[in-house]
Amino acid sequence: MRSVWVGACLVVVVAACGGGEMSQTEYVERLNAIVDQAARQYGEVVASPQGAVLVAESAQLSDFTPQDLQWALDRVREIETGVGEATGAIDPPEPLVELHEFFFDFDGAFISSQDALAIRAGTAASWEELSASPEMAAYRAALAADKQACTASQAELNVGVDGGGFAIDAWLTADLKEVVEAVLGCSGYPEHPEDVYRYPPPTSTS
Repeated sequence: MRSVWVGACLVVVVAACGGGEMSQTEYVERLNAIVDQAARQYGEVVASPQGAVLVAESAQLSDFTPQDLQWALDRVREIETGVGEATGAIDPPEPLVELHEFFFDFDGAFISSQDALAIRAGTAASWEELSASPEMAAYRAALAADKQACTASQAELNVGVDGGGFAIDAWLTADLKEVVEAVLGCSGYPEHPEDVYRYPPPTSTS
């Protein structure tokens, strides 16, 4: 799992430390560097003319093409791949191994649905066609499931803080809690995943 903004190409950042186990301070610094670069890269994508489609409301989709979405999702995939490689290269302190694996276990089902949507967007003649496609339905379902899993992960982290989850009570400092919450990024999910990129825009009922 993890939300769509996560980062890329941090070989220098995650180069192995010389000698001894990584400290928590070093671990937090590594993750902060990854999260910061990922956020910066995602921000650059969203700020671009094509990439702005990632944060467009349904009523704004007519300002873009499905091919813009393909381009943007391909950039996001590059960022995600880089974060996976960067975090996979980290050898966390022993008390944090389980936590590290938990937070950086990227959801293959979500990634597959995202990739399939990008491919379908590249051939779609219109937003109506793309919105009604099986690939979009699968992406919306995967996004909803990923959001739900993120919320559950946040709850499990909170249990760990209270002493009933991961064996990290003494390790979960304010700095570490802040960075793992940034990695989770639950607040970044759309309020209604079932309506992302829905076109024509859904009408509200009162």
